Amino acid sequence: MSPQNSLPDVYQLKISLQGAKPPIWRRVLAPATMSFSELHDVIQIAMGWFESHLHEFKVANQSLGDPEWDEMGDMIDEGSVRLGNFVFPEGARFLYIYDFGDWWEHLIEVEKVLPYDKEQIYPVCTQAKRACPPEDVGGIWGYEEFLAAIGDKNHPDHADMLEWVGDDFDPASVDINGINTELGNEYYSMRWTLRKL
Repeated sequence: MSPQNSLPDVYQLKISLQGAKPPIWRRVLAPATMSFSELHDVIQIAMGWFESHLHEFKVANQSLGDPEWDEMGDMIDEGSVRLGNFVFPEGARFLYIYDFGDWWEHLIEVEKVLPYDKEQIYPVCTQAKRACPPEDVGGIWGYEEFLAAIGDKNHPDHADMLEWVGDDFDPASVDINGINTELGNEYYSMRWTLRKL
């Protein structure tokens, strides 16, 4: 908590999809009172995933996620832990893994620890680069092959890939206004309620 006003700190998080070239990333502001379950929802919306697969956070040598799908018996319930429980310093990093088949690994870096702004709606995406890969494309390597196919009219899989993903898919495009509209709809209650750690 910020000592001056008892409001929660806000983490500026950069969420980068590991191995993506050119880089695919999102920058979001998230209050320390947000749970990791809520952060999962924010990542899904900000990145553009459809929450069709399992996921896991790796934070300070601990596994956080949905215990219902925990086969090892060592997973902490992500809904019971808030970001502020770890008291992340600037520069801290942790991982978010989505889809254990395609293995989309996201590096989350705490770029800044900011004071809470009562005029700001949280969470919010402040910057974004490039489109999210399609679900079930085969991970980073499959996405590279997919991009090669849609970018070359002479590629043997060009027509099939375009039919699968749609003619309007633009790997360089990201709709930050659409992201924030969806975040606002999903988390409107955070405008009015400041929860304590």
